[in-house]
Amino acid sequence: MSQYISAKFYTLLMLFMIISGCTTAFQSVMPQSLDFEALYGPSKPKQRLVLSDELAPDAVSYHKDIKPILESRCVACHACYDAPCQLKLGSISGVDRGATKQLVYDRGRLQATTPTRLFIDAVDTEGWRGKAFYPVLNERIDSPQAGLNNSLFAKLIQLKRINPLSESGQLADSFELDLDRKLECPTINEFNSYQQKHPDWGMPYALPGLSLKQENIIMTWLQEGAKFDAQVPLSESAIASIAQWEHFFNRVTLKQQLVSRYIYEHLFIGHIHFKGHPDNEFYHLVRSTTPPGQPVNEIATLLPYDAPGVSQFYYRLRPIEATIVEKTHFVYELSDDKMQRYEELFFQSDYSVTQLPSYQSDVAANPFLAFAQIPYPLRYQFLLDDAQYFISGFIKGPVCTGQIALSVIRDRFWIAFFKPSAKNKQKELYDFLEKQQVPLSLPGSAGKNMSLFDVLKYNNYAKQYLKNKDQFDNQLIRKVGPFQMEDIWDGSGVNQNAVLTVFRHFNSATVVQGLVGDVPLTGWIVDYPILERIHYLLVAGYNVYGSVHHHLAPRQYMDFLRMEGESNFLRLMPTDQRKKIHASWNKGITGKVADYINTPYYSAAYETGVDYQTTQYKKEFYQQLRQRLGKAAGKKDFLNHCEEEACSRKGASPLQHKIDNSMRELAKFKGYDLELLPEISLLRVRTQQAQNDPVYTLVLNKYLKNVAFMTGEDLRREQELDTLTVIPGFLGSYPNFFFEVQEAQLPEFIAAIKQARSDKDKDAFYKKFGIRRTNPEIWQSVDWFNAQHKKYRGVRAGLFDLNRYLNL
Repeated sequence: MSQYISAKFYTLLMLFMIISGCTTAFQSVMPQSLDFEALYGPSKPKQRLVLSDELAPDAVSYHKDIKPILESRCVACHACYDAPCQLKLGSISGVDRGATKQLVYDRGRLQATTPTRLFIDAVDTEGWRGKAFYPVLNERIDSPQAGLNNSLFAKLIQLKRINPLSESGQLADSFELDLDRKLECPTINEFNSYQQKHPDWGMPYALPGLSLKQENIIMTWLQEGAKFDAQVPLSESAIASIAQWEHFFNRVTLKQQLVSRYIYEHLFIGHIHFKGHPDNEFYHLVRSTTPPGQPVNEIATLLPYDAPGVSQFYYRLRPIEATIVEKTHFVYELSDDKMQRYEELFFQSDYSVTQLPSYQSDVAANPFLAFAQIPYPLRYQFLLDDAQYFISGFIKGPVCTGQIALSVIRDRFWIAFFKPSAKNKQKELYDFLEKQQVPLSLPGSAGKNMSLFDVLKYNNYAKQYLKNKDQFDNQLIRKVGPFQMEDIWDGSGVNQNAVLTVFRHFNSATVVQGLVGDVPLTGWIVDYPILERIHYLLVAGYNVYGSVHHHLAPRQYMDFLRMEGESNFLRLMPTDQRKKIHASWNKGITGKVADYINTPYYSAAYETGVDYQTTQYKKEFYQQLRQRLGKAAGKKDFLNHCEEEACSRKGASPLQHKIDNSMRELAKFKGYDLELLPEISLLRVRTQQAQNDPVYTLVLNKYLKNVAFMTGEDLRREQELDTLTVIPGFLGSYPNFFFEVQEAQLPEFIAAIKQARSDKDKDAFYKKFGIRRTNPEIWQSVDWFNAQHKKYRGVRAGLFDLNRYLNL
């Protein structure tokens, strides 16, 4: 007997349903209301986990058959906090938990709401039912009929089969794609009304449906009771590495306890990977009531520095069960070398820990107080060693939609760091910081019930610190001399975290190593207090379930951290250029208003120690910086910042050189010539070797007069100054559009970007070169890009998200 009903039979069955308008097994798609309790009994969570050998030989396996479909077709939208209806389909726990009408993102929320973090805030499905989550699988009697007819999952898939998308052009006006759209989250009893109101809104939403084969597999699984066969157990090497690191984190000396707390509060949100292990194995560092060797019982605190609520707890490594998606995936690698580095930094240095800090919010939320016994240079070096990871925390950390938070930064800028050495300027800085613990207080110190008064209070602290820091810098310049290139951390000549490029894509962003793109409008020079506060402000201290004041406070405060980083950069520019450069960052009336409200500080009376030979000061500064860093600066950008006539990537084939030359021409486009391109798009150049087709990411850098305010971005836009950065390979988590272009058609594609201006020409452009949401082949494109992404980036690759894919 075949494992599944044949696709042909399933097609005939669906056709019969549509023609006849009735069927027992698929009444879910019919408009009449049903009394599900009368038909199938009361609803109650089921025990769905079974051992693999308990499945019938021809039964559908969740891990072998269902999970690949969910990962390739459903997780593209249903992951992270922005999953519609909080329906997360990347894990067994998420599928069984189901959906809810509760919102995670609510900008008008005056009080914090109860958190609903999967794996943390309830331990089983019954617990989620008590938190207003309802099932998408059948939870009534076990029968093939109930497995389909009482499954919201089945109904939504069938609805798409009955009402498929048009196979060309743009989506119908009935579809809503705005991230702030009002979501429809029907229960099983509300589905008939949902179907009548939105017949086109079957799943996958606003995308083509599943293939008949995929649909048949899912329906068969539902009829069989939607069982979850057990996951593959951890390997012996994984168990050994977990034991090694849990032993390290749980050593009992006061110094170890303080260091472990510091490391935990910085790594809690990342995806930890053991170097050399399979690239699909990741872990969260958590606090547990149970010791190593026993099952993890995670302590469900809202923030990592909240009191654990028990007298003794343990740091544990919990395997990540959910599908790895790019938007939340930032990797921190543990290895023997990393353990040795920890030993050198924290345990071979001469300092003492005499007591452990409190978990009271006024202490715990202020790392300058909580970890005062660990010398500043050690903490700073820990952060610098993996600076991309820690800056990515601000970018990819506790939120999945962050336009308000990200409105504080430019679309592209570069970051370098002051060195952590305890000599000269840095020693003076650490002495200064000892006296600034109150001005360095962060909004998290206000606790859970933050008010507008608290927002203003911590804004004033940030202003005061900025003023104090400028006075200190001026005194420092008079005492030991001006800031110079030698004050920049050089990554020991090899660590490519020494310089970073940040790209903002409106409500998401990406951090990469190196100086990518042409010289940007602005840059930051970051020191320890900036880097530490970014983490505790926007990662460790950020509550996505918090009130509007909790969300407003870090955005307001982050303005001052940006200004501080930019002021550090200005101190390295000639004195007679600083005001002019600063003015170029704060144009327009709103920029002048921002300058009036928040006085800029950049040691205007004191000359830089950088020796300039030209009048292109920013460009020359970064040239000198690259020379200072050597290999730590990373590879030169051969597409966007080509200073030599024959610059090209090493080892490329003649065809690759030819394609790169076309991309180099595209990278020169500016302003209105870029009107057809969205924030971020992926370009596949088709060649005769499909699996080796080159990929480029096209990143639109929108030019804003200033970034002084949270809203009104369109009013501050200067589109004529927009630029494009072309990245070989992949960048970003949320592609807005896919382009697939034959290599021979690249000149036509590039010319059309500049020339297509009428609605008719634009439509022809997207039709010929783009993959629209209605295109039946879009899923093949998604699969190809995800596979290539894994090939390009290995352990650091996750699945792309389609929530922001545009209807062009």
